[in-house]
Amino acid sequence: MIRRLLLALLFVAVAAAAQEPAAEHPLTEAARKALEAKAHLEEANEKRRVAEKVARIDAALEAIDKRLNEESVWQKIYANHLAYIQIAGEMARVEEQIRRYKKRGARRYRTKIEELQAQKAQLQERLTLLEDYAQNPFKTLIKPKEIEKIPSVTNPVAVIGAFSYIKQLGEQLARFEQEITDLESFIAMLENKIALLKEKLALEPKDKEAKEALRQALKELEEAEEGLSLHKTALVVYRKRVDEIKLRLTNEIKEQMKKAGTIGISILVLLLLVLLFKWLIRRTVTDNERFYMANKIINFSFIFIVAMILLFAYIENVTYLVTVLGFASAGIAIAMKDWFMSMMGWFVIMLGGSIHVGDRIRVDKDGKLYVGDVLDISLLRITILEDITLTTYKHNRRAGRVIFIPNNYIFTDMIANYTHATLKTVWDGIDFTITFDSNHKKAAHIAKETAKKYAKGYTDITRKQLNKLRARYSLKNTNVEPRVFSFIEDNGIRISVWYLTNAYATLTLRSTISTEILDLIKEEKDIRIAYPSQHIYLDRAKYKPSLPSEPSDGPIEL
Repeated sequence: MIRRLLLALLFVAVAAAAQEPAAEHPLTEAARKALEAKAHLEEANEKRRVAEKVARIDAALEAIDKRLNEESVWQKIYANHLAYIQIAGEMARVEEQIRRYKKRGARRYRTKIEELQAQKAQLQERLTLLEDYAQNPFKTLIKPKEIEKIPSVTNPVAVIGAFSYIKQLGEQLARFEQEITDLESFIAMLENKIALLKEKLALEPKDKEAKEALRQALKELEEAEEGLSLHKTALVVYRKRVDEIKLRLTNEIKEQMKKAGTIGISILVLLLLVLLFKWLIRRTVTDNERFYMANKIINFSFIFIVAMILLFAYIENVTYLVTVLGFASAGIAIAMKDWFMSMMGWFVIMLGGSIHVGDRIRVDKDGKLYVGDVLDISLLRITILEDITLTTYKHNRRAGRVIFIPNNYIFTDMIANYTHATLKTVWDGIDFTITFDSNHKKAAHIAKETAKKYAKGYTDITRKQLNKLRARYSLKNTNVEPRVFSFIEDNGIRISVWYLTNAYATLTLRSTISTEILDLIKEEKDIRIAYPSQHIYLDRAKYKPSLPSEPSDGPIEL
């Protein structure tokens, strides 16, 4: 509005001057004043525009500083670096002052020197806290993590570790790239800040704070760009190294997977052959014991072949392994003596054939007796199922337990086999005692005939079995008929009858023969069973006597 008014006045003055030449000087003075007013107005507007622009630049600078302080860790790190430089400069000045005062006179300026030394100690503490920021932080704080020892993929298990290592390398590379990206973002904000400061100084050339801020920003930008250039070079080298390691590990993984696939197919073929052999054996072998042994041999052979395949496939230097095992064998043998003895016992059992699956055996260990049927013979132990036998009847009073017997017991303890080779019968005996006045010959005859009657089938079987064993053993006494013996004991005549019975059913036949002998003896009047007893003989009076005042002298025999 004012500008338009001034322009109108100027136009009127110029028109009046053109119409009235005589009044030239007063109109010229009015025009000059109008021009000065215009100049002042334009200058005020220019200052206002500059102030507004400076205010906008200050707001932008404030926003950038806020972002640098809040979002970028580099500003804080560089601030610590500047603080270290400042403290180091102050400390140098304090040391210079201390030297000057000492030159002037240590005693004279003693108090001043002590104050400066205390100040120096405080600065030294602060300097120690910031010693990590002594150098250019843009060069020292960004470092890729050192690549650890590269694993070698020599077996399928190592493949898992290789994948983990590749993932770890990728994470380290990504972290390094992110740190460089953050530094580039920081440099971009610094460049924006420098541009705003230059624009501000163009508007206000005398602003000392802006000049100092620009100097600091340029110095910080120079050091940041120097660090960025260094780290970009390091990133290229590090990325190539990571790519090289990844390629190597990937090739090794592929090779191991191919190798594992070949081994897996080989083992699968072996397994199919094992199943085929087992099927053929099941169809052709009818004897359970032979079938079990064949099955065991096939299983052991399969495990051994698989172990050898894996051993030669994944152990690079087998000779070195054999050498190490040779040196370590003595210590291993001592530390694992029982295991090795059990394995040796297994070889003895398998090769010697002293015990087979299905045999009935008796084991004596530390005064304890165990009788049962062999369920399994593994590399370390024999497994038996405890049955109801004479041993469980007289000693254990327990049956049905599964007993595990280490194979090394065959070297140190007594193991009896009731059903060795083709023998399936054992001698069992029944003892009973008759009185001295009994007919012992008749009693012995009854016992022998009863044993013959019930043991005849087992006697014939044993005779055939012993004839077969003549080819393997030197048999002197092959009498298989029941035997009876008579012995004089303290309380009568002991009749002992022995007969052959089924090794798996001794109690049944023993019970049958015992009850038959008892029934036959009861029918004989001249045979009486003797057993521990006590007889008391009393002379009874005809009439009931009165109680005497003194003990009676009547005879009482016990």
